[in-house]
Amino acid sequence: MMITDVKIRKFFNDGPMKAIASVTFDNALAVHDVKIINARDKFFIVMPSRKNPDGSFRDIVHPINAQFRAELEGAVIKTYFDELENAKFEDAEAVSEV
Repeated sequence: MMITDVKIRKFFNDGPMKAIASVTFDNALAVHDVKIINARDKFFIVMPSRKNPDGSFRDIVHPINAQFRAELEGAVIKTYFDELENAKFEDAEAVSEV
């Protein structure tokens, strides 16, 4: 299964959650609401989940093995930083045009 697209849907400035992403696999399956978290000086992803009646959370979808989790996490976090860099570049261009 190939990761064919990663889109950062929303950015957050405050708190440990930094963004929400959508990931497309094989141009055929989309997974939404993948959270990008920064805690203890480390970035990682949290898969979409639902709240159980007892208050705990259960992932709706998740990688089956550590190798694919690392691949998925790397692709999502790379896209997050690329989008941040693009936003900074665009902001710098807008300021220089004034």
